[in-house]
Amino acid sequence: MQPEPESGFAQRRQRFADEVRSERPDLALLCLLVSAEADESLDQAGIDAAEIELDRLAGLLPFGPPAGARGWAAAAAELLGARCGFRGAPGDYQRLGSSLLHEVLRRRRGLPILLSVVWIEVARRAGAPVYGVALPGHFVVGFGPPEDQILVDPFDGGRLLTGQDTDLLVAGATGAPLDPSMLAPADPLEIVLRILNNIRAWAAARPERTDVQLWAVELSLLLPAHPARLRYERAQLLIQRGDFLGGAAAMEAYADVVAAVEPSTAETVRRRARAARARLN
Repeated sequence: MQPEPESGFAQRRQRFADEVRSERPDLALLCLLVSAEADESLDQAGIDAAEIELDRLAGLLPFGPPAGARGWAAAAAELLGARCGFRGAPGDYQRLGSSLLHEVLRRRRGLPILLSVVWIEVARRAGAPVYGVALPGHFVVGFGPPEDQILVDPFDGGRLLTGQDTDLLVAGATGAPLDPSMLAPADPLEIVLRILNNIRAWAAARPERTDVQLWAVELSLLLPAHPARLRYERAQLLIQRGDFLGGAAAMEAYADVVAAVEPSTAETVRRRARAARARLN
């Protein structure tokens, strides 16, 4: 595969940056732009094909099920879980493709959050009151208003979650009881950041994939709200990949950010930046 032209790379990054700052960020498009970072063969035609597949699936849902949120949940489970076979398995956590929307649409397998994106985007196109719910350790989908909320687990084929099921999921992840605030709808940028965090974690466990970890960090830094420490992670990755000057400059910029509140941390980071520059001698 030929390396992607620099102009194409810059245009894709700019498109991502523009979309995350738009008034209504497009969740499906953002996920597909993430996919394009991992798969250079995913061009505009491939992005369009994925969007068309979401539209096609939405067209298979009945319009306006009469039973409200529960009816929408049942209809989506019948279509996406039972008929189309979207679901997950433990092995999916070992695949980068499980975090890439175009691959999840093709394989009908993925992580809970990507399967939830499929559910959200398909049901939303059909007119359902649907949203993501970012439970600790496990992403699910909600239908209906808070007072009549129906939760389903796309990773389990769309299984309807009882209150006890949800309590157990949270307790298993945190050891603490469910807080009602955990059931609030997740906005698109929260979902994208969580997807990028998953990709970073996948790559961090594979030292040979610093390339993946780097682009996941760099996309995260384009989000309007992101952890400041990601700047330091990027600097470390640049140094690991042999860009000592770029990594040192990024460390110094991070030190400037934290100096006012953590002066000792800033000084430590500046020493590491000097050490990185010294590696060029």
